[in-house]
Amino acid sequence: MRQVVVSETDAGQRLDKYLHKILSLAPKGFLYKMLRKKNITLNGARAAGSERLCPGDQIRLFLSEDTLNKYIKIQPESPGHTRRGPQPKVVYEDDQILLVNKPVGLLSQKSSPQDYSLTEWIQEYLRDTMTGEAAGFSPGLSNRLDRNTSGIAAAGKSVRAQQELSAMFRARQLSKYYLCPVQGVLKEAGYLQNSLHKLEKNNKVVIKDDTDNSGEYARMAYRPLGDNGKLTLLEVELLTGKTHQIRAQLSAAGHPLVGDGKYGGSRWGRYCTERFGCRYQMLHAWRLEFPLCEGVLAPLSGRVFYAGLPTQLQSLLQKEHLEDFIPWKKKKNENRPSKKK
Repeated sequence: MRQVVVSETDAGQRLDKYLHKILSLAPKGFLYKMLRKKNITLNGARAAGSERLCPGDQIRLFLSEDTLNKYIKIQPESPGHTRRGPQPKVVYEDDQILLVNKPVGLLSQKSSPQDYSLTEWIQEYLRDTMTGEAAGFSPGLSNRLDRNTSGIAAAGKSVRAQQELSAMFRARQLSKYYLCPVQGVLKEAGYLQNSLHKLEKNNKVVIKDDTDNSGEYARMAYRPLGDNGKLTLLEVELLTGKTHQIRAQLSAAGHPLVGDGKYGGSRWGRYCTERFGCRYQMLHAWRLEFPLCEGVLAPLSGRVFYAGLPTQLQSLLQKEHLEDFIPWKKKKNENRPSKKK
């Protein structure tokens, strides 16, 4: 028999989900069978698996050592991948959440087994730095950015924090702002709403009249920060979170992102590569604003966090005399990462 005591970090999740983490190689049918037969109990009683765990709950596994060893996944001491390229930087960290600045080129989540993604980086970072009961929690991202989009990504450091953070992103309660230089001159703030239709063949979205309600409704607001007569630096507030929506909507409005060959056309893409050295879209998730929060995220109420610009974007803005339009210098000290206790 083996006993597990639920920690603060793991509290809040369903019993069956927690069991699947402990016995990750066991079929779900086996776990439910063991619950029905009381070979797995919660606080000494039969459980269905749908119970929400509380700190101090006792889970007893009346299973043989051979069975436990069969279904417990042994983690390799060294992963089969290596950290390559630019590494994420911590924007903010406390006992509940971690905010990082994702670099260009890093996947948010792996798309194939050999990929190394931001999710793995965060899990390694927490495994290397956290101790005690928190060390057993395996975090996941609450928001995702495209491979070549940089900026703020968020993860919870406990089950409750992860649940509350993810719920806030789903409900659009967090205000997300992006910086992007675009082709042409814009002088007035504006608002775009379109119906996006995804083309699976080439991983692209197109804007169409949605007479049959088959598309995904996308909304965004933008504010020009300044221009040089050729390019405009925009701050974009993302009001929905659809695939490639900023790139597709601004391109359809006649102002493609600098470096975006997919949505700016091949001619514009070649021009950006030759003129600015851009091989991907210049899009950076630079600001994240929290609303009034309750529960474990209450200390974050009303706080605003900023992510420093990637080197190539910063260099482009300097070259094109757009850097002074960024309200960055007076904001840079507002979200210094907390020191670990």
